[in-house]
Amino acid sequence: MTTFRLHMGQAVSRALAEFPKELTSDIYAVTFRIDSVDQDPRFPYLAIGYNTETEVARALAAAGGAEPWEARWNYAYFPPSGLEGVRVVGHDPERDPVGAELYRQEAAARGLWYEDDDAGDHGDNDADEDERGEQLAEQFHELCVDLARRLHTDGHLAGIFGRPLPVILYDMFDPDAMFTLTRAANPPELVGDFLSEDPAGQRQD
Repeated sequence: MTTFRLHMGQAVSRALAEFPKELTSDIYAVTFRIDSVDQDPRFPYLAIGYNTETEVARALAAAGGAEPWEARWNYAYFPPSGLEGVRVVGHDPERDPVGAELYRQEAAARGLWYEDDDAGDHGDNDADEDERGEQLAEQFHELCVDLARRLHTDGHLAGIFGRPLPVILYDMFDPDAMFTLTRAANPPELVGDFLSEDPAGQRQD
């Protein structure tokens, strides 16, 4: 039986296989952009992409060029390959109908799904929906972190790129979460530079 987790893992593997082979030596990071359709926590998705040393050099050379850390790690400077990515998976009915159906079924089975017209079904409907939305978002974050970890533990990244690469996770609507998520998803030696700008002051040793 295919689960949403299994579907996501397979989709991540397919996305990595779609990265341009000619850029293998130029890619320095895999990107996981966590987002949701219409900012609705019931419809989370993951855009899988990458960034290259060439794009960093371009950002540094541009007029009023970025600072080195910003050019390398701030998604505001990422090219389309690091923002839109090469594949979108999750609860996005248009771009991943299979994943969308699996996600909805599993969310309902856990008692976390709700419809827009559920008003009156619960004592405090708005508070209940907010709480369930927060749980859905947290669980999706945890899944994305686990998917990134497995790319390391299974040797998948090293097998494709010939070396380990960091996976940078970021949520467009929660910028500071990228430090917590990325720290949890990667071996410390791969993300020391990235974490050096963590506003919480938590750095890898």
